[in-house]
Amino acid sequence: MYSPNFSITNSILRNIGIIEAAKEVIENSPLVPAWEAKFREEALVRTVHHGTHIEGNELNFTEAEKVLAGHKIVGRDRDIQEVLNYRNVLKFIGEYDKADITEGTIKHIHTLIVHKLMEEEGTGEYRKTQVVVKNSQTGEITFRPPPAVEVPFLLSDFLLWLNRVLPDDIHTALKAGVTHYELVRIHPFLDGNGRAARSIATLVLFRGGYDIKRFFSLEEYYDREPLRYYEALQSVEKSKRNMTAWLEYFTLGLAIELTRIKEKVKSLSTDLKIKKSLGGQQLALTERQIKVVEYIQENGFIQNKAFFELFPMISEDTVLRELKDLLKKGIVKKEGSTKGAKYVLIR
Repeated sequence: MYSPNFSITNSILRNIGIIEAAKEVIENSPLVPAWEAKFREEALVRTVHHGTHIEGNELNFTEAEKVLAGHKIVGRDRDIQEVLNYRNVLKFIGEYDKADITEGTIKHIHTLIVHKLMEEEGTGEYRKTQVVVKNSQTGEITFRPPPAVEVPFLLSDFLLWLNRVLPDDIHTALKAGVTHYELVRIHPFLDGNGRAARSIATLVLFRGGYDIKRFFSLEEYYDREPLRYYEALQSVEKSKRNMTAWLEYFTLGLAIELTRIKEKVKSLSTDLKIKKSLGGQQLALTERQIKVVEYIQENGFIQNKAFFELFPMISEDTVLRELKDLLKKGIVKKEGSTKGAKYVLIR
């Protein structure tokens, strides 16, 4: 039966400690629900853009965002389709509620990834030929996956381990990292293997209780320094299938991304006094109120003269009603009593 080879190093322990601490803050911060939809949407766009960009997609972040919003842009049809496909993959992952991850799961995810991008007979089907991975710049062969005939057996054996191993046996972050690498190594399909590996690793995190409200995007971490990402993957073969260095890299990425989200959530949560004053309840704000609080976070205060800049199509009276509600909820306070009055966050 499949068994991954790695050691638990101080780096891995430190990264997991950071992941756990960030998870706790993100899931329990008092103002998080007000920003949940926004954070989730931002994470989705970042994941889709960076997850396809690292594979050669030429759309920039803004173009990918427009495609996801349903707008027409000028771009290669393939690039646009890749973005739409990966969005559908993330939707499938977010709604996945089966007990196990099966070969059918993996094949379906692949079908979503390559929809309209390759011949139908190849979608969701294991490769039947040998393939190699080459350096895009030098043409040098950097990796030779297992023979096609071994793919069904290798995946079956790996999934047996994946679905049987318990959280007490291996931390979910490490389980996801092992999954990511193993699917890259087996390379079960002719195309779309990188996206399949990254999305299924994310699915492992989600199923293991580490969806973290779906606020994070590991793809951005990989795409920021793609050379480092590929070197980390290649380190396993160079170390005779020892995954330690790869798992250090993988858990570091999750720790960095969750720390970034944690800091943003903490800044938006304003002060723990708010939570205590509400008896531990979490606040629900309108989109306008969210914009007001974010503006104050960035500038220190807001005055009436800034209302038009923030809400060009909204009347001053409407904005004042939103501020009155924030005052009532104990999130902001008013300093001064004239047109020059300032609204600041309660600290």
